[in-house]
Amino acid sequence: MSEAAKTIEIQVLRYRPEQEDVPIWQSYQVPFTEDMSVLQGLQYIKDDIDGTLAFRWSCRMAICGSCGMMVNSKPSLSCQTFLRDLMPGPVRVEALAHLPIERDLVVSVEPFVKKLESIKPYIIPKEARALSAGEYLQTPAQLEAFEQYSSCINCMLCYAACPQFGLNPEFTGPAVLALLHRYNSDSRDGGRAERMEILNAEEGVWSCTAVGYCSEVCPKGVDPANAVNQNKINSAVDYFARFLPGKGA
Repeated sequence: MSEAAKTIEIQVLRYRPEQEDVPIWQSYQVPFTEDMSVLQGLQYIKDDIDGTLAFRWSCRMAICGSCGMMVNSKPSLSCQTFLRDLMPGPVRVEALAHLPIERDLVVSVEPFVKKLESIKPYIIPKEARALSAGEYLQTPAQLEAFEQYSSCINCMLCYAACPQFGLNPEFTGPAVLALLHRYNSDSRDGGRAERMEILNAEEGVWSCTAVGYCSEVCPKGVDPANAVNQNKINSAVDYFARFLPGKGA
């Protein structure tokens, strides 16, 4: 640490299942400089004060999405949240809300991954195509229809921000619905009918109560709330289309 380092109090909600029945707060005094993030503050705690502290991180560049946590009650990527902006403190850090805590700031990703796998988040070709036929071509307009929803990094901040997911963990949730919309909107994809079953289900888009906080906390500007609103339209069209002549029930 340089001589210009200041000190800030970081309060961490600890949960060690082998010694605590419920999470408890623990406070640390952390020296920091102007360019130091909350993640670096936690790394200082782990390296120099308390090696038992558990949290996830990887890229430190807001790309991997693994360092998501609640910082002063807001879902945040700790690598792009700076201690200088949280002065004079204290800074309160907790595991992401609405998700099962495994230890300290580490949450279980299994429920989210199962939802993600269920929508088949990949291109399902409309028809068999030989390699010799060349690449799929898209117009700029076709790309624009889904491009922003491709920026999701699966950080799950939107799930921590979603009150409906907090009330009903079965709700498919904002990120997965946004990615579902991304593939259904892709002109190369032919899996729309399969995904519509998830979209139209009780825990699909109609469980959303349109709070919109999910879009506010997204670090990549994906706007899952807008994707959900568009999916509500698609779901309604899908429902009423079955009553058209020749469609059947």
